[in-house]
Amino acid sequence: MHKAGFVNIVGNPNVGKSTLMNALVGERISIITSKAQTTRHRIMGIVNGEDFQIVYSDTPGVLKPNYKLQESMLNFSRSALTDADVLLYVTDVYDAYEKNIDFIEKVNQNPAPLILIINKIDLINEEKLIVLVDKWKELIPRAEIYPTSALEKFNIEPVFERIKALLPVSPAFFDKDQLTDKPARFFVTEIIREKILLHYDKEIPYSVEVEVEQFQEDERLIRINAVIYVERDSQKGILIGHGGKSLKTVGTEARKDMEVFFEKKVFLELFVKVEKDWRSKDLKLKNFGYKLD
Repeated sequence: MHKAGFVNIVGNPNVGKSTLMNALVGERISIITSKAQTTRHRIMGIVNGEDFQIVYSDTPGVLKPNYKLQESMLNFSRSALTDADVLLYVTDVYDAYEKNIDFIEKVNQNPAPLILIINKIDLINEEKLIVLVDKWKELIPRAEIYPTSALEKFNIEPVFERIKALLPVSPAFFDKDQLTDKPARFFVTEIIREKILLHYDKEIPYSVEVEVEQFQEDERLIRINAVIYVERDSQKGILIGHGGKSLKTVGTEARKDMEVFFEKKVFLELFVKVEKDWRSKDLKLKNFGYKLD
């Protein structure tokens, strides 16, 4: 008897959804930073066993959108409620749950089996954890609650085993050697964007999108040309830095991560272009792979 299903991970920004998925998948699929809104797309990570296939889906944090890019991010999160065989709602010990109580209501109404993860429990004591568990039992009565630390990989195995038990009987949806639904170019853009999130402050990381113009691979080397889009000329200057130093740092760190990810030498060239107000332009957002209503 083979089991397979879609396990969709939802919750507020910055509660550790991407860290959790990487821990469950056992591979670094989603980029992780301490900044909110790191994840912009719905990213799948696939775990295969002889008699099961789990298709995890990491989604952007639920937020009230201020521009069209954020509307698209919210669409990815909402779509995760419609096709889940198992739903993972992730919160953490500092989560301000009340700011998205309407999304919690949608989670309550969803018919899929529901696991509620209270993440980052290594940061509080047992007494406070008991209070949190009671609070979430009131908010989402039907949820099975698992306190975890995704970063420390604490209590991840019981979550994994429970997910397997909840999967419906089904053939595999993807080839058994497939790790994700995303192409190689997608991970190039995500690795570059992660380095930008880590090295720049304020509006810069949120005004940036990355597009791969060239991806040529042979037996020994991958040659990559990528364009980093910003919204204003002033952002371009900050991104490049004095004498190109800042951009070079991003490129060097991204190349090293790509070489680990692809297990091959990488030659990476980065360019910066201005695309005014791209976050609010339908055509540009669609070209970048965002889902619009």
